Amino acid sequence: MDRVTDMPETLAQPADQARANDYDSFAEAYSADSENNLLNAYYERPAMIALAGDVAGRRILDAGCGSGPLSAALRDRGADVTGIDASAGMLALARRRLGADEALHVVDLSDPLPFADGAFDDVVASLVLHYLEDWGPTLAEMRRVLRPGGRLIASVQHPFVDYAIQDPRPDYSATTSYTCEFTFNGQSVPLSFWRRPLHAMTDAFTTAGFRLAVISEPQPDPAARELFPDDFHALSTKIAFLFFVLEVPPSAAGADK
Repeated sequence: MDRVTDMPETLAQPADQARANDYDSFAEAYSADSENNLLNAYYERPAMIALAGDVAGRRILDAGCGSGPLSAALRDRGADVTGIDASAGMLALARRRLGADEALHVVDLSDPLPFADGAFDDVVASLVLHYLEDWGPTLAEMRRVLRPGGRLIASVQHPFVDYAIQDPRPDYSATTSYTCEFTFNGQSVPLSFWRRPLHAMTDAFTTAGFRLAVISEPQPDPAARELFPDDFHALSTKIAFLFFVLEVPPSAAGADK
């Protein structure tokens, strides 16, 4: 699992679903494309870093770390970061970036997490939850590995965008899948996602035991204005991603004994 670099070019044909989300097959192209582009480097990652705040000394799980740019940014700010991703190809790139001694593991977020209860202060989930049909088991595992008072910081594709780009439009209140064609560094690939309404997202968080602290629709980094003058204006005036900060209630202290 990993994050989406750009807005979709076309809705893919159903036949593409069989080869969708194979990040091992385009890891290099994706990583190169997302390194310095507008949507990832000057919008999504800065927003995640800002929401994380002061992370010095915090144990952070980067769930869906991909090639490791967010892990590197958090580590540079003093965090102790562990990265997991379903793609071995993406993790190979992360190891190249972060070094041989970094804690990186091939883990699918649909499976139980191989960590002890309360092992982390924060979990960051950067544009990965929308690959999952059922958020329940994954959020329960994220909640389990967080200490009382810990945080889940997550970004997802905005449900209003996912609703508006489809023709015909789906039942907004339902959880539905769709596949889009993207181009990463010149390589065209299909990606499939699960779209759900906003209330289904917040219900899933609270059912897993989280408390909603922040819901954010941020602006891109002002530094992008000169680098991407046309696209900067478009991104500044349109919907892209949705960001959440979820907290584990401190009252859960008994669970950490």
